[in-house]
Amino acid sequence: MQGFDKLSPNGFGALRANSPILLFDSGVGGLTVLAELRHALPDAPVIYAADMAGLPYGTKSEAEVAARVCGLLGRMAERWQPRLICIACNTASTIALGMVREVLEIPIVGTVPAIKPAAAMTKTGVIGLLGTEATIRQAYVDNLEAEFAADKRLLRQAAPGLVEAAEAKLAGRGDANGAVGEAVAALRAQPGGERIDTVVLACTHFPLLREELQAELGSEVALVDGAQGIARRIVHLTRNDDFARGEPDRAVTTGPLAAFEALAPVFAAHGIDRLVQF
Repeated sequence: MQGFDKLSPNGFGALRANSPILLFDSGVGGLTVLAELRHALPDAPVIYAADMAGLPYGTKSEAEVAARVCGLLGRMAERWQPRLICIACNTASTIALGMVREVLEIPIVGTVPAIKPAAAMTKTGVIGLLGTEATIRQAYVDNLEAEFAADKRLLRQAAPGLVEAAEAKLAGRGDANGAVGEAVAALRAQPGGERIDTVVLACTHFPLLREELQAELGSEVALVDGAQGIARRIVHLTRNDDFARGEPDRAVTTGPLAAFEALAPVFAAHGIDRLVQF
């Protein structure tokens, strides 16, 4: 075991060099964030938590998402005493981020639609946003649009089918092209949709379908997600921390372990070989 390094911000004791960063998502979309985190902080111990029993979040009510996320993160924080929690899910963040921060005395990094960088990139002034049904209707998104894209046109499109398509792609099941084509067609069909030159991927699952989305939208359309920005924020918040692994990184699921183990090769590619049930 590592010695005590400094007082922990989480209220559970002392922060150790092997205190993990907890990445939480409804499924495996957060792997897009983990990939960037590995580049930025290769020595940081990580626990990846997938709420597979609660997937998908996008079709749930705000009350359901808030209760589930706050409850799970409270129990996980108590069990693992992480140095920082990243909610690697746009839906969970736009709904529950503030509540989680009120409950847990620990740094919490959320995932919100990358509207700010998209607004800086667009040349036509028309931005598409693909997200879950729950994400696109949030006041959080309204506020981001008002602050960073007030002089742009933001076209929001719910694309719940892409979550399932991304999960299936990683598990080696099915073809994502049908779901991608349907989502892009609906986005383009909106007034002004033909002028979209930048698309915000407002769900961490969606970059897993970047190749399919790019092919459907065309090479001239820029795809923007927040994974790199999230990793930079985590680096900033842990800039004075020491890192050391006391045990191998692991991924945990709230759902059946057997189904989760089908994703073992995907997690292994991200440096996680131990899969367990929460």
